[in-house]
Amino acid sequence: MRARVSWTLVLAVFLAFPRFQRDRIEEMGFGEIFRIERMRVDSALTQALRSRWDAEATTFVFPWGHMIPSLEDVSRITGLRVYGKPVSGFTYPCYHDLAERLLELPVERRSSLVLRVALQASLELHEAGKSAGESEDEYLERLVRVSQRELASEPGAEADMDLRCFLVLFLGRLLFATRGDAVHCRFLPLLEDLSEVGGYAWGVAFLAHQFDSLGASEQQTSTSGFFPFLQVWAYLHLPALGRGDLTRPGLVPIARCWDSSRDSRNLGDQLERLQEAIDSYTYLDSFRGLHDTTDCRERAKEQIDNWEHRGKAVKSDSTTDDAYLQAYALKYGGKVYKSARHQDREAAQRQTAELRRELERVRSTGEGGASSSRAAGGSPSLLEAQLAGAVLRAEEAQRHLEEQGQRDQLQGEVRATRSERDQLRIRAEAVEAQVAEATKELAALRQAVARSLQQIVTDIGRSRSRSRSGASVSRATGTSVGQYLAGSSSRRRNEEEERCRQGEESAQSGRGGGEMPPPRDRQEGSGESGSGH
Repeated sequence: MRARVSWTLVLAVFLAFPRFQRDRIEEMGFGEIFRIERMRVDSALTQALRSRWDAEATTFVFPWGHMIPSLEDVSRITGLRVYGKPVSGFTYPCYHDLAERLLELPVERRSSLVLRVALQASLELHEAGKSAGESEDEYLERLVRVSQRELASEPGAEADMDLRCFLVLFLGRLLFATRGDAVHCRFLPLLEDLSEVGGYAWGVAFLAHQFDSLGASEQQTSTSGFFPFLQVWAYLHLPALGRGDLTRPGLVPIARCWDSSRDSRNLGDQLERLQEAIDSYTYLDSFRGLHDTTDCRERAKEQIDNWEHRGKAVKSDSTTDDAYLQAYALKYGGKVYKSARHQDREAAQRQTAELRRELERVRSTGEGGASSSRAAGGSPSLLEAQLAGAVLRAEEAQRHLEEQGQRDQLQGEVRATRSERDQLRIRAEAVEAQVAEATKELAALRQAVARSLQQIVTDIGRSRSRSRSGASVSRATGTSVGQYLAGSSSRRRNEEEERCRQGEESAQSGRGGGEMPPPRDRQEGSGESGSGH
């Protein structure tokens, strides 16, 4: 319940933030988390997984081999980034000054914890309790409405402080939750420069935290932190358990596709059924090779230098799967958890074998045994009959248990087939979504190419039009110039002819009564008139 409430509170603040704040959270790589629908906590599944955790080797130990969540699982299920700078640094003995400066929240001297109530109050979540008769949606809507009143609506120092308070709540109460009511401030130094937050590999730190949470104490029956991760991991990798409902296939991250199945049985019955289902899991051969889990675990451990719990890596020198399984059986043969029903089958087998041996011993005693029995007041034939009846009853009980196991196995196979079908449907829908996206991109590309070609044709047409206009202007200009030159030449010829005609008339008049006048150009003093006369 606490995990569910924390998830609702964090989601409410995210939804209450103005658009620019949600965009900043998206850029930090946390946006995918808040697209996941609220999921029911499956306590029985969590406890069943936890009972299989080997704290020494930091891995799940199943009858068929080791299994462990990988960084790929983190990325696909939660959408958290698994690349970037390591989430590491110094752990301060006191965060008093840092919390007052960055959060304006009180942290006691010599303490690394901020009170949850004070942190929620800074985000206007004073009344965080759910009212009687209030549905989950109504509860969430009320929290969003209340939180919106005090959150900064514009970028600035106040908005930065709101975002830091939210991130401390998100990281400390949900993603890296620890037991207890207070919230640790260990991530606060990484939040001082908000522009750097998106550069950290938060998904790697999250996986390391899951290892630490599972191995924290053998007395704990549940895990802290972001509970949908392990549940969806089991839905994907242990589908025959039938604990998840694929309700929204094709969405990302994958946690959005699933809901936890409803189970009305009490927790003890659910847990026993789950343990039995794990012991009789059908697809054991498909998990061969899962022992090679060193890389993802070592990478996670290397990323978190200051993490407290460090498990030993599962290393194997085996070169084949069979050799690995033999080594696995030698190491874990007596430690692998066996359910009550599995233990009952083994006890029935042992009891049947013992009764058969006793019956054979009685039959082999012969007359000597009969005499001894009669002396002791017993009848060998009666004892033999009693033993024979006991053997028959034990064999019948053994057959009944084996038939029950076969029925459970058949049911597991049916569940596995359905889960495989669901997974195939997920893949098919993912491919269809990719094809649809590619089709859209292709159509957009075709439109862009068509527009580009149309623009090119238009530009060419305009260029040709300008060229034709230029040629027309040139021709018109050439004609005008030619006409002007032709007109000038005609005028000069006319003037010359006029001068010649006037000269001839003067000559004719000179022959008749006077001296011929000099040419016109000489009268005007062309330069020859003053040549030394």
